[in-house]
Amino acid sequence: MSYYTVKGLVKGGLPVLIVTCFMAIIVGLLLGYQENILIEYPTLLILMPVLLKIGGDTGSMLGSRLSSAFHLGLGQRIFNNPVIRNSLIAAIIVAVISSAFVSTIVYFVNLILGYGTSAFLIFGVNFIVVLLDIIIVYTIAVGLSSLSHRSGLDPDDVVIPTVASMGDLVGVIGIMAAIIVFGLTVI
Repeated sequence: MSYYTVKGLVKGGLPVLIVTCFMAIIVGLLLGYQENILIEYPTLLILMPVLLKIGGDTGSMLGSRLSSAFHLGLGQRIFNNPVIRNSLIAAIIVAVISSAFVSTIVYFVNLILGYGTSAFLIFGVNFIVVLLDIIIVYTIAVGLSSLSHRSGLDPDDVVIPTVASMGDLVGVIGIMAAIIVFGLTVI
C-alpha cells in the first residue's frame, strides 16, 4: 500500500489540500459578497457556521462509512446497494434532526439577543441549506468514495477533506440562495 509511505501521503494529500484551499477562498469571496446582508441579519452569522459544519460533517461521515464499506467489499455497485441506501438514510436523518435542533436553539438565541429575525427565515435558510447538502454533498460523498476505492486512492486523503470543504461551499451557496429566495437582497 504505497499511500502509507511519506511520498504516498504527500502525493495523495497535497493535490486535494490545494483544491480544498481554493474552495475555501471561494467560500470567503461569497461571504464577502453578501457582507452587508450578513451584518444586517446577525442571526444568519450565528446559524452559518453550524449549518456549514453539519453539511461537511455528515457528508464526511457518509463518505468515510462508504469508503470503509467499499474496501470491505460490501459495496461493489452504487445503485440498489443496501449499504449505500442505509448510510444515505442515516446521514439524512442525522442532518435533518441536528439542523432542526440547531435552528431552534438559534431562534431562541435570536429572541434573547433581540435580533428580530423571524422563525420562518431561520428555518427556511436551514431547509434550503440541508436540502442542497443532501442533493450535492451526499452525491459527491458517494461518488468520491466509489472513485477513490476504484482508483486505489486513500479515502482519508481524498473523500473526507473534499466532502468537508464541499459542505462549506454548498452551505454558503445555500445561505446565499436563501437570501435571494427570501428577498433580503438582489444579486
